[in-house]
Amino acid sequence: MGLDIAIIQFPGSNTERETFMACERVGLHPAEFLWNADHADLGRFDGFIIVGGFSYEDRSRSGVIASLDPIINIIKKESEKGKPVLGICNGAQILVESGLVPGVKDYPLSSSLSNNKRIVDGEVLGTGYYNEWVHVSCYINPANSAFTQSFNVGETIHIPLAHAEGRFVIPEDLLTVLINNDQAPFRYCDPSGNIINEFPTNPNGSIYNIAALTSPSGNVMAIMPHPERTTNGDKIFVSMRDYIKSKNKKNVSFLDYKFNMKNIQNFISKANGEEWIVNMIITDNESNSVQSALNQIGISVQIQRMTHWEIVGGTDSNLSEIKKSGELFNSNKEYISDYYPTESSATFLVRQNEDMLGIQKRQSLVDRFKIEGVDEICHGVLWNIKVKSGNFDEVIKKVLASKILFNPFSQRCYKYE
Repeated sequence: MGLDIAIIQFPGSNTERETFMACERVGLHPAEFLWNADHADLGRFDGFIIVGGFSYEDRSRSGVIASLDPIINIIKKESEKGKPVLGICNGAQILVESGLVPGVKDYPLSSSLSNNKRIVDGEVLGTGYYNEWVHVSCYINPANSAFTQSFNVGETIHIPLAHAEGRFVIPEDLLTVLINNDQAPFRYCDPSGNIINEFPTNPNGSIYNIAALTSPSGNVMAIMPHPERTTNGDKIFVSMRDYIKSKNKKNVSFLDYKFNMKNIQNFISKANGEEWIVNMIITDNESNSVQSALNQIGISVQIQRMTHWEIVGGTDSNLSEIKKSGELFNSNKEYISDYYPTESSATFLVRQNEDMLGIQKRQSLVDRFKIEGVDEICHGVLWNIKVKSGNFDEVIKKVLASKILFNPFSQRCYKYE
């Protein structure tokens, strides 16, 4: 029985060396496989690992651009044969954005890995990138996943974590299904294995302390911490090896789950809110990457991206102080623009359901800069879409359907007119 593992790398991947070492330690045979290599060669591999890093520099949303790449469709087909697929950190984000986990029928986007939040006693200690060693516990019947077979129930390992968007967000009714299906194999815990849903035990605010999520059959797993960076994580790779060797693989199955997606509403600013639309002086590579990704899947559009702030309770005095603080934009490369949507394009405002950045910015303005009187700071991103060819309404529908602009499980999207 072969043990050949394709180490899938996208532009920006950077943990292939540690992944190679982890595979070799347990007798797996890793081979580099770039996203643009001949996809016909993928079929010869016995398993796949999508490595960590920053594919496409996490533009728009971590993992979303890579999830639209044609190689993902091949990996889906290979996973349907029962082959194991492991996504680590950025690889986990790609698996979530592609729908490979949690594995709803036809692979719709059905969960999110959202911005980290670190809160203690109501105070935001931080958002975004965070690296630390964490404890995770095997919380399922080990036989129900390709990556837990060497574990005992309740066994805890100590492994490193390093990410900015690692907080699992899952609808409550779907979460219940996943728990019952043993699809949350690893959960953040303290050194004694106790599940405590607060920072620092839960390092990113993930629902149910989820550190990893699998497909219903357990042969696809997205894990946010980095088991490949320490021998403490070797049992995950040993389990993958033993699963490949085993003749008792489960038949691949999918969840039959339906979502009630909300319609996109028009944005209405608050009565006492001041809007700042911040544009870039320098080239915005993020919008260029999103535009390129859409063009490559046959959607001919031109994309512009801007930052949107809504300052509630602002006065001439404190707005002036906020500008001087540099908290909301960097005047060396950004400026407040006089942007107005036009009839020849469509503009959408995307905001996090939990706007931790807005909360943190207000907290900083009060605590650090002593600026009083601001009731709320709301952060968002404006995406302006110009259709280059095709029926306008149909092209805009395709852009929204791609989910490249927003994840409906962790973000809200508004039509901005």
